[in-house]
Amino acid sequence: MDLETLLARVLSLGEDEDWASAADLLAEHLEEFDDEAAVHCWLGVAERELGMEGVAYERFKRTLALGPTDPYVLATAGNAVAAFDDPEAEQALRTAALTAPDVPLTRLLYGAYLTREGLFEEAGGELLAARALDEDDPQIRYELGVLYALQERYDEAADTLADAVRLDPEDAWTRAVFGLVLLETDRPEEAAGELVEAARLDEQDVEAQLLASLASSAVGRDGIAYEMLERARQRAIEGDLQLITAVEDRLDAGHPAARTMLREEVAPALLRERLYERP
Repeated sequence: MDLETLLARVLSLGEDEDWASAADLLAEHLEEFDDEAAVHCWLGVAERELGMEGVAYERFKRTLALGPTDPYVLATAGNAVAAFDDPEAEQALRTAALTAPDVPLTRLLYGAYLTREGLFEEAGGELLAARALDEDDPQIRYELGVLYALQERYDEAADTLADAVRLDPEDAWTRAVFGLVLLETDRPEEAAGELVEAARLDEQDVEAQLLASLASSAVGRDGIAYEMLERARQRAIEGDLQLITAVEDRLDAGHPAARTMLREEVAPALLRERLYERP
């Protein structure tokens, strides 16, 4: 099998989210193409999707060590090692954006990196350029929303995240962040609606269930509040139990208690945590 055929088959498997088969196929041909950065990069993507973050990190390091020039490979590998605060990330992402300025992905990932490094002005330039290249990419809108939220420009963040939700209404993570930002703009009814929808879209996200529970109670929707609490309890692991008990106590204490816990304790911390998650 030649390299082009191999990568085409891997791309097809990735589109089907069959990452186990993609990883097996790449591993089978790894010795044959050991000097090809794209092979190591795609194998890292597959291993990361399979939950093998540490192994994937080493794949991405190997990718960068091979000196790739393909901007997609550079951006993907650079973004991946950024999650580990690797200093190689900045050069890889900057090179990808500079050598392929008309590729939305390179501008998006470099902008997202700059945002989380606190370089907001530079990040804005990259993300606005990415949006101009692809007006309908929900991830670009999401990252712009993250940038505005970290600058505490919450009204602009809410408008931009609303666009991201419109473009991809099934993205639970974006809806949850949108709901948290709506709380910062003092729109509790809308926030509760978005947080409940986010919780329903991703049943495994215990934090989302608890946010939805508190937000629902805060606006007087007791039935939904207790439903979301039970959904969280059913999916909880040991580390979640203390927070679940605390949320239940606030629900039992009434709407003002739930509202205070949401606005002063839970929502600000979770918003900041989620804003700093790497794409």
